[in-house]
Amino acid sequence: MSKLEQLLKERGPIKKIGVLGMGYVGIPAAVLFADAPCFDKVLGFQRNSKSSGYKIDMLNRGESPLKGEEPGLEELIGKVVKAGKFECTPDFSRISELDAVTLAIQTPFADPKDLEPDFSALIDGIRNAGKYLRPGMLVVLESTITPGTTEGMAKQILEEESGLKAGEDFALAHAPERVMVGRLLKNIREHDRIVGGIDEASTKRAVELYSPVLTVGKAIPMSATAAEVTKTAENTFRDLQIAAINQLALYCEAMGINVYDVRTGVDSLKGEGITRAILWPGAGVGGHCLTKDTYHLERGVKIGKGELDYPEGADSIYVLARKVNDFMPAHMYNLTVAAFERLGKKMKGSKVAMLGWAFIKDSDDARNTPSEPYRDLCLKAGASVMVHDPYVVNYPGVGISDNLEEVVKGADAVVILAGHSEYSGLKADWVKNATAKANPVIVDGRNVIEPDEFIGKGFVYKGIGRGDKNLHKIK
Repeated sequence: MSKLEQLLKERGPIKKIGVLGMGYVGIPAAVLFADAPCFDKVLGFQRNSKSSGYKIDMLNRGESPLKGEEPGLEELIGKVVKAGKFECTPDFSRISELDAVTLAIQTPFADPKDLEPDFSALIDGIRNAGKYLRPGMLVVLESTITPGTTEGMAKQILEEESGLKAGEDFALAHAPERVMVGRLLKNIREHDRIVGGIDEASTKRAVELYSPVLTVGKAIPMSATAAEVTKTAENTFRDLQIAAINQLALYCEAMGINVYDVRTGVDSLKGEGITRAILWPGAGVGGHCLTKDTYHLERGVKIGKGELDYPEGADSIYVLARKVNDFMPAHMYNLTVAAFERLGKKMKGSKVAMLGWAFIKDSDDARNTPSEPYRDLCLKAGASVMVHDPYVVNYPGVGISDNLEEVVKGADAVVILAGHSEYSGLKADWVKNATAKANPVIVDGRNVIEPDEFIGKGFVYKGIGRGDKNLHKIK
């Protein structure tokens, strides 16, 4: 039996857990741990900062600081707080009380071009964990990170801060989150959990941590670096699939056909050995994961141990996919300009009503939202812009209203950038009356309205992938 295995045996089963980072990943993870009968106590760690300190009191009152549609989350927070099994605290010294600590902290890129991630917040979290680390504890990184980070930077910082040795005095693993806003609890319970330790004992201990919260899902053990690659690769593949349908949508517009007809046709091919994972086109890709995980994967290759054998001078298909998806807000802007041109109007001096600031349907998650570059382009061209979103409030530097009529009133163009359920119920008569324009522009980036209804009421319609409608006669 190794030294670490002996320490873990002496400590006994995991009973007390800490989660660093009370965001879209940390909050549901913490309360699911707290709800598991085999665990006694969960501490959620949150800095008492100006921007995020409000979460501490909200969580300790049993309230969710996440304002999108998250089935069951606020109820579960209330339940575990009332039971005394969950508490949020800014006191990081309490890490020393725990058997296991997980880190769910954002890892953005300041500038993807140089492949240098901004690990500052993660490093602070790792330092806090290391400072209060005790023998026999488990540390798990849940953040999406460059392959090699767990066994490299994280291990080094933890050892420096604690004076302990990973794999001997404490267990260390990477178990990436695999959640989507709008279904956080469901995803954690039902998705398989990738668990990669720096050694066998660390992997087993991490499997012990996550297994009690899994319902349908199962734990899949592997090495820490393999787990890091798994997470970055699955998001990179999804980004690639979205780019494929976005490019197809651009092609269909150019050829005057409906991308959704083509998509239905492609998706109809079924049978043994046939896989057509065709997704949906749209106004752009946002969120914390897909917008940067490609760059973690690319960086992992650059700092890896071996030489990459790849076609000379060829772009990475993954980076090219990122460029296609990053282009879609600009394409939405181009569609808006083209619609104005059909009416002899310009963007300058026009009023644009943007519907949706969150990057995803029925959520308040506006991280890296494609709405922001679209708005920037409109403002740069001299348009006045108003933004509606039923979920997002207090976004820095952007005035956002939850009053749809107020935003649409007098608009020259109504532009749908998020697929919120509220926008699916838009009626042409209501929108036209609100704009008070004979021929208002409507640009649909999420395929949520029926083009013919709006075209029949005199709108100038443009839609992603709607080559069959984008040059319609104006009525």
